[in-house]
Amino acid sequence: MSTPNNPAEKVTAQPFIIMREFDAPRELVWKAWTEPERLKQWFGPRGFTVTAAKMDLRAGGVFHSCLRSPDGREMWGKWIFREVKPQERLVWVHSFSDKDGGLTRHPMSPTWPLELLTETIFAERGNKTVVTLKWTPLNATDEEIQTFNNAHPGMTHGWGGTFEQFAEYLKQQPPTKQTK
Repeated sequence: MSTPNNPAEKVTAQPFIIMREFDAPRELVWKAWTEPERLKQWFGPRGFTVTAAKMDLRAGGVFHSCLRSPDGREMWGKWIFREVKPQERLVWVHSFSDKDGGLTRHPMSPTWPLELLTETIFAERGNKTVVTLKWTPLNATDEEIQTFNNAHPGMTHGWGGTFEQFAEYLKQQPPTKQTK
């Protein structure tokens, strides 16, 4: 039996990174990301609504939520926090789940990675806040990594819509006192 001259190389994940500056102080931005009742008001792609959200904000804690699409389809998600550094950084493992919190496949993409490592940085820039989000497949197969790499335009669109909703939410909030 012959050996191929060019054996297949391992697929390398290309992290997805999106950054946006918000016209709001970091304290408010942090609260909007970490308080479920606030998060429910803006999180998800445009047209989606959060119908359930529970959060245990600590390393090892879980955020479990349900997004409802415009056509009524429910998608459950689960974050398991690895790092919580108030007003500076959140790190979690992001996955789709069922309503009981069990790990599931993406409802529309069977080769989507089961888990993504999510790193979110909150940086002050004057009285504004820059949010940088980075997604990287975790424990993924080559096929899952390739699916993820090919999905960057869709992720840009989805997170872009989410960030637009977030900016609109922040504009409606009363000013907060700066605490240092």
